[in-house]
Amino acid sequence: MPSVLALFAHPDDIEFVAAGTLLQLQARGWDVHYMNLCTGNGGSVQMDGPATSATRLEEGREAARILGATFYPPIADDLELTYQVPYLRKVASVVRAARPSIVLTHSPADYMEDHQNACRLACTASFAHCIPNFACDPPREAFMHDVTVYHAMPHGQCDPLRKRIHAGLFVDTTPVHARKREALAAHVSQKHWLDVSQGMDSYLISMDEASRKIGALSGSFEHAEGWRRHLHLGYSAQEVDPLRDALGDSVRVNEAYEAWLKE
Repeated sequence: MPSVLALFAHPDDIEFVAAGTLLQLQARGWDVHYMNLCTGNGGSVQMDGPATSATRLEEGREAARILGATFYPPIADDLELTYQVPYLRKVASVVRAARPSIVLTHSPADYMEDHQNACRLACTASFAHCIPNFACDPPREAFMHDVTVYHAMPHGQCDPLRKRIHAGLFVDTTPVHARKREALAAHVSQKHWLDVSQGMDSYLISMDEASRKIGALSGSFEHAEGWRRHLHLGYSAQEVDPLRDALGDSVRVNEAYEAWLKE
């Protein structure tokens, strides 16, 4: 059974931008793995840090259960996820445990450092999947099959300098949107935090609107998630696109983006 691993920063990040793709792969027989690298301890104005971490851990476990995914616990508190070797060894261990052919993670350029550092850790840990002399924590054996990394659309569909980011590939999430929404709803503590901190009327409505916007950009789907494929060098023996191959008609390639890459 092929496997897919989602490596993102905070509880609810996966549900916002990647859960639909996980569910579409799962429907085709893929094994799904799920990790939030941060505890989410900063995401409350009602609870202290430890209480928030405990609450969000259970919410994350419930979301993973709804998605039918194997859950891995976080490794750092919010805003403390830095690119350092101890964290890298832990993420590399999760990669070797999941043995994914596809790794889904944040955009390399996103609106906050936790997202960008989660992306960097995910990329290096995936790169190290076949390097037995790189020690991981806890120790696990390296594996040799190809790994392909895909980057989600950043928050606001732009980088920190406001430059528009375009997806290279769109995944139709319309058939699984209700279950994706159910998984997001498991993160109950986030509604009040996002209302207060970011002016969001409702995190569920915000996710609906974002997925419709990406769907409109696809030109084909009502709801969609957008992805950019990482360069294959060091990750796979040759250039491959397993997400496109696995999902077939549920994928639309952004031909304009692909043409721009070749310029």
